[in-house]
Amino acid sequence: MSRSFVCHGTFTALVTPFVTGGGDGDPAVDWARVESLVERQIAAGIEGLVPCGTTGESPTLSTEEQREVVARTVTVARGRAFVLAGAGSSSTAHAVELAKQAERAGADAVMVVAPYYNRPSQAGLEAHFIAVASAVGLPVVLYNVPVRTGCDVAAETVARVCERAANVVAVKEASGNVLRAQDILGLLGDRVTVMCGDDALTLPMVAVGARGVISVTSNLLPAELVRATKLALSPSVDLASARRAHLDLLPVHRAMFCEASPAPVKAGMALSNLLAPAVRSPIVPASAEATKAVEQALAAYRGS
Repeated sequence: MSRSFVCHGTFTALVTPFVTGGGDGDPAVDWARVESLVERQIAAGIEGLVPCGTTGESPTLSTEEQREVVARTVTVARGRAFVLAGAGSSSTAHAVELAKQAERAGADAVMVVAPYYNRPSQAGLEAHFIAVASAVGLPVVLYNVPVRTGCDVAAETVARVCERAANVVAVKEASGNVLRAQDILGLLGDRVTVMCGDDALTLPMVAVGARGVISVTSNLLPAELVRATKLALSPSVDLASARRAHLDLLPVHRAMFCEASPAPVKAGMALSNLLAPAVRSPIVPASAEATKAVEQALAAYRGS
């Protein structure tokens, strides 16, 4: 590896932009937008970019599309931000393949979500994560998001994985449970970094030891998320200022999940002419009601 991967600050769980119109199949990836959105993130001061996560609709991207999204993100980033490539699958063999191709594409690290739909046991989760970590020389970030996957990665499982896989360096914790972050850090201390996986919980999770956030909202408001996260992480934290920045953003965070993600965040980005609101089936574009909720939340935030 040419540089040491640091999981700290604000990382953006990048959406994958699509081209609207034409044909009855899924919309094509908008490659020009992929590159412009990455550049926008970097210009705003984002520390890390996460292509091909669940926000990037990775289950609906082909293996080749995922390779290309990661490769273009790496090329545009040019070392100015870390690239943490999603390598998640409900198949261990496919997750290994995705992780290897991300390594070949030049990613700084890979993120491995718990297998979805299969609902493996804790022993199965452990085996899955270790198989992927053993297949690459990159740092690995585990991703726990039980509302999406149907299984919850226990803190004890994280500890066992870390005992057996030295390159597991962090956990994106999106269980919605601040206690889980405390449990992981209580077991592992500085051995592993916890990153908040739920924008609405960033400040509470930082308060108990998380080192940043992997954010959906920062697709829309990257500079604002960078500021709020830096306030929370400051060694001389001004709690009142950190709390105000966090609470001001809270209605926007909530609006991002008023319907199935990433439809709402794409609706917000479309309102700002950043991309088309297209998504791939079985996700559908945000409804008029959801789009209005996103618009109102953004207007209220920008007017605050």
